[in-house]
Amino acid sequence: MPPVAPIPADLKERLYSAVLSDVLDGMGLRDQAMKPFIRPLDEERVLFGRARTGLYMPVYSVRDGENPYEVEIALVDDLKPGDVAVFACGGPTDRIAPWGELLSTAAVARLASACVTDGLVRDIRAIRCMGFPVFHGGIGPLDSKGRGRMVERDVPVLCAGVLVNPGDYVFGDADGVVVIPSHVAEAAFAAALAKVAAETTTREELAAGETLAAVFQRHGIL
Repeated sequence: MPPVAPIPADLKERLYSAVLSDVLDGMGLRDQAMKPFIRPLDEERVLFGRARTGLYMPVYSVRDGENPYEVEIALVDDLKPGDVAVFACGGPTDRIAPWGELLSTAAVARLASACVTDGLVRDIRAIRCMGFPVFHGGIGPLDSKGRGRMVERDVPVLCAGVLVNPGDYVFGDADGVVVIPSHVAEAAFAAALAKVAAETTTREELAAGETLAAVFQRHGIL
């Protein structure tokens, strides 16, 4: 995983997905928002952390003596504080539900930050009760056993249309999920914080009755 950049600790509270998407657009990175079928189990939860990736492939059987969860278990057991499990299942899919209550419980115990998958999620009442942020490509009861298997971990993956590298930052809220490549993270976060401050000024001026045209001409923010 790339070295950790000097990132402010309170970004989860200060930023939101739309401003990060805007900033990345301005940097020429226009394909960093996951497709809109990715939704949070709980819209009050915010996802933020560094990606730990898992790549799934569809399967249609389980071999004798095979542990179909072997790579998945190894990844979850190796999660570090602040990590986001990113499970790429080639979604949208109606076959693979790689994330549920037990993986959430293990992730919480390791102080991981969240999970995002373009596969399905199950055990949703239990996950909501524990307050663990999970962003998913659908809800369904299907076990991944005999339907999908994680074949590699900590490799580049395509999740909901976005290339995610291990160590990239992932931010998600009720509007969606944005991936911030690690090599631009420091600059992107600084620009996003500056834009948040400017948006606050814009909002205050609009609330005071100034016209949208005048405020936009002054600040260039909409």
